[in-house]
Amino acid sequence: MHTSTADAATSTEETSVERKGSLVVVGTGIKTTGQLTMETIAWIERADAVPYVVGDPIAEAVIQRLNPEGAVSMASYYEEGKSRMFAYNAMIEHILRDVRSGKKTVAAFYGHPGVFAYPSHESIKRLRNEGYSAKMLPGISSEDCLFADLGVDPAVGGCQSYEATDFMLNSINIDSSSQLVLWQIGTLGDWTYKRQMYDIRAMPLLVQKLSQVYPLAHLVTVYEAPMFPGTEPMIAKIPLYWLSDFPITAAMTLYVPSARSRTPDMQMLSMFSMNAPYAGGSTPNDTPSVQGS
Repeated sequence: MHTSTADAATSTEETSVERKGSLVVVGTGIKTTGQLTMETIAWIERADAVPYVVGDPIAEAVIQRLNPEGAVSMASYYEEGKSRMFAYNAMIEHILRDVRSGKKTVAAFYGHPGVFAYPSHESIKRLRNEGYSAKMLPGISSEDCLFADLGVDPAVGGCQSYEATDFMLNSINIDSSSQLVLWQIGTLGDWTYKRQMYDIRAMPLLVQKLSQVYPLAHLVTVYEAPMFPGTEPMIAKIPLYWLSDFPITAAMTLYVPSARSRTPDMQMLSMFSMNAPYAGGSTPNDTPSVQGS
């Protein structure tokens, strides 16, 4: 079939128009009014379309105010009692539709947009494969809030971080000399969407798994980051064995401090000491960390 010059020009023009769309994925933080970055605000204001999923009415009002014409909530894709994956796939299609139509799209998700956010990563992946510009900006997650509110440093002894259900169902080597963070303990074992309380009857199984490494009397912290101005974080230090009876909500995170000291690798320490340029007998643990990492 012969293609005319006019048809070819039209096809090229249409392809050019299709590729004008772009995606920037941003995070609104946990407490939106204080954790939206200036860069994120600027991107939301200049966008043609702002599909968003946030966890509170203040965050929604902020986004609607920043871009009243383009802001559209994707929360309606969640359906009570249905797998959250159905909602995630619908969000992805929504975002892709906006970008493919040539819109400068800014997709906003609560917290950090790349932490437990399958739709954001998958949207970027698909759009880049199709030749569109797609990127993500960092945001503040509940784990960031946890480190600040509990006054713990993940670099001291290290920190293991897992989604709670993934942690429970897979064989994972826990290092009890490091810190442990378990996300989403309030949705443990429940893959469906619930507007109220999730089914967390599997909590005793999580306690059982943790008790293989930690004493049942080991103090753990149930944490929930504050979402609204003027509110305080929920911080409850309890023995591990109390976790099954604690009133857990969907937004809670579990922090488990180390239960033992680290064991030095004497052979490596000896080799390192012979080659490292430390003066005055100092060791690597005496070296101050770089601030702002």
